[in-house]
Amino acid sequence: MDKRYPIVESLCEFQFIPGQPWDLTIPGMFYEQIKGDFPIKKQQMGVGIALQPQKGILEQKVELSQRMEFHRDDDSALVQLGPDLLVVNVLAPYPKWDIFRQLIDTTLGKYIEIAKPKGFRRVGLRYINKIILETETIELSHYFRIYPHIPAELPQVHGPFQIRVEFPYAEGRDRLLLTLATIRPEKPTSLSFIFDLDYGLVSPDQVSLEDIGDWLEEAHKRLNDAFNSCFTDKCKKMLGLNNGAGSN
Repeated sequence: MDKRYPIVESLCEFQFIPGQPWDLTIPGMFYEQIKGDFPIKKQQMGVGIALQPQKGILEQKVELSQRMEFHRDDDSALVQLGPDLLVVNVLAPYPKWDIFRQLIDTTLGKYIEIAKPKGFRRVGLRYINKIILETETIELSHYFRIYPHIPAELPQVHGPFQIRVEFPYAEGRDRLLLTLATIRPEKPTSLSFIFDLDYGLVSPDQVSLEDIGDWLEEAHKRLNDAFNSCFTDKCKKMLGLNNGAGSN
């Protein structure tokens, strides 16, 4: 895979409707099932912002989170486990969708077998891309098909920016959160951007535990389409993508 491939992290998050009260023995039982691939255990605790579906829209909720992390030896992937929560992360270099999907399926299957949830409260498939352009200044429209619109009365040369847009899909069942933002460049002769795509199931009663595989494939396709629609051919060529998507 080209070293400039932009994915720095991808993750799949499941929030569950419990079928029984959370049992403190679940993390240990779960670890026994995955320790061959994820032998390193870490406990994390902190304050996080969760996206919760409320009447067809996503609302932010600040909550105290306590979870276990299980890492691979090489830190290429990890699994996060908390009360009625499962997250599967893979880090750069991204292993391609087929491998990531297999890891999601295997991990989710083991969780369901142990925790026995009733269904999903939310599901999210997310790709975080880091775009590095080897130039000090650019005309945004030459590289991005989504960018800030600056009124003519304001200076057309501007500094850092952030765009965050929410799009409905599947008749409101799903939402895509798209974020494009500048970040500190790695060197003064380049520009760096974060392009974050988070596709979420916000009406979870419409997708069962058994049907989640079809939803994941649909979500992945829509993420691919969104990535390809937001970059010009010039930008893709500069990144060495050959018009490939950011989540394939």
